[in-house]
Amino acid sequence: MEDTLDDDRAATNLAGFFADLVRCETRLYNALNDRLRERHGIVTSQYEFLGYLHRHPGCRVADLAAEFAIGVGATSKGIDRLEKQGWAARRPNPADRRSSLLVLTDEGTRLVEEAEQTFTEGLAVLLAGTLDTTALSSTARALATLRSALERDQVGTPTG
Repeated sequence: MEDTLDDDRAATNLAGFFADLVRCETRLYNALNDRLRERHGIVTSQYEFLGYLHRHPGCRVADLAAEFAIGVGATSKGIDRLEKQGWAARRPNPADRRSSLLVLTDEGTRLVEEAEQTFTEGLAVLLAGTLDTTALSSTARALATLRSALERDQVGTPTG
């Protein structure tokens, strides 16, 4: 009987952990989305794509899809929107004619560099007074370990 009770508590704690993790992510994402939209006319997903392209010039759509664990089709549509705004461009891939290499335009580079300050300051404000340095470091390490294991085992990878 006691083992069943412990199993029930563990399941409840895991469900609570999941709910807290997802709700925190959603609230942080939405709050940063509002700041980015107000100050730069972009949303968080665009900022993340632009940031990845800034850090990984010449990547492919498939690389972005893998990084963000989303489908290639959705990723390609996101890049289409960035191209339409003049922030990113596709270039022929000399090693593989079936894919393109992605680069930021000068305007895209300027935008992401300005938005990075808004993003970083916004996140600092949202976390300030909630988690001390030790708690933040521990949480970051735990999430990095979990993400690494999920990625290693290809858990949650989209099929299309």
